[in-house]
Amino acid sequence: MATDLSDERADARSRLWARGAVLAVAAAVAVLLVAVGGGGALVVLSGFLALVVSAAGVWWMVARRGPLRWLGAILMVGAPVGLLVLYVHSGLWVIALVALALWVVALGCGRMALRPSHQRHVMRAVPRPAPRRPVILMNPNSGGGKVGRFELVERAERLGARVIVLEPSGGDKVLDLARRAVSEGADLLGVAGGDGTQAEVAAVAAEHDLPFLVVPAGTRNHLAMDLGLDRDDPSLSLDALTDGEELRVDLGDVNGRAFVNTVSFGVYAQVVQRPEYRDAKAETALDAMPDLLHESGPRLDATADGTALPSQQAILVSNNPYTRPDPFTGRRPRLDQGELGVIGIRVEGAAGAADIALRGSQSDSLNVLTAHRVEVTGGGDTVPVAVDGEALTLPTPVTCTIRPHALRVRVPRDRPGAPPVAPAVNWRRIFTLAFRGRGA
Repeated sequence: MATDLSDERADARSRLWARGAVLAVAAAVAVLLVAVGGGGALVVLSGFLALVVSAAGVWWMVARRGPLRWLGAILMVGAPVGLLVLYVHSGLWVIALVALALWVVALGCGRMALRPSHQRHVMRAVPRPAPRRPVILMNPNSGGGKVGRFELVERAERLGARVIVLEPSGGDKVLDLARRAVSEGADLLGVAGGDGTQAEVAAVAAEHDLPFLVVPAGTRNHLAMDLGLDRDDPSLSLDALTDGEELRVDLGDVNGRAFVNTVSFGVYAQVVQRPEYRDAKAETALDAMPDLLHESGPRLDATADGTALPSQQAILVSNNPYTRPDPFTGRRPRLDQGELGVIGIRVEGAAGAADIALRGSQSDSLNVLTAHRVEVTGGGDTVPVAVDGEALTLPTPVTCTIRPHALRVRVPRDRPGAPPVAPAVNWRRIFTLAFRGRGA
């Protein structure tokens, strides 16, 4: 009864936020209509044009060399700057500012209207006894030396863990070390390192149904973020050894190799293959992109649960879907849904880039879906792949699947929790909530 009442109140709040979003949109449109004679139409048209020109500039800067690249950079920056100058010089800045403020309010209300449905479905942790013989592998080079900076070895040993420090040269075979630890009686496996190393040890933990401990000592630590761990101080994750609980999460599989975050094909995967990428990421990407994005550049075909994705320039498969098609800034609200997230990109010139800027995930250049099995083929017997950021070459076809609830993850009971998820704004759902309620 209490749960039903709570759900009813959440639904009522959602309706109020949805109606607020609709009112804010209506007010923004009204402001522009009222100001048509005073420049409202110019505000809309110039803003639309600036967005298109800026998106085209981004494409030319990334996909071209020489003068066109410089022109693209100028357009990318110049279009929004020119728009601001136009608004100020013509006195339209007040109309533009009011309309923009109302649109921001509409987006905020829309996200609040949709958020409760996301918050109801969170991963639930269950209490488990503390491990007696935990073993943690630590990479001293990961994350610019976080293992030493946060004294992770000393802290883990004080908490009763056996620590295996990987060789700085990278000569240690992580899988072999993890399997040896299990054969010697380890009842928990942990890793202080990047997501690539996390995935290797997670595979061994899942194979033996042992709890797995994530210590976010890497650079980005996407897995730790989605688990709700403290990425600023990786030593706090070690509290799970004595005061922890468990989450059951999914584990991705690509041609028999485990992954915890993403598998990338196409443009990004080929850039990562270059040896100079580690030391000069931006420069290497800019140098490689024109050849990879050219019309004659490499293309991939994929099938996601029967849905064909032909001639893609890039494909990203994730262990559970991201909230929006941007894994660099997006988040996975759950890691236990038993689904792969799939993002396919095929941009045909500046017009395609502008279409993505205007329509987002509704663009024909972008495919966003979920699947249980994804099969990718390239133009040859092998294809470059980036698995959790690690450069590999795999034989085709490359098959990605998911193993639901395969991994037991031990986390500290007292942890920050994952940051709030900002769901993608779906105006059809918002209007349905506003006028018909969530049940509809």
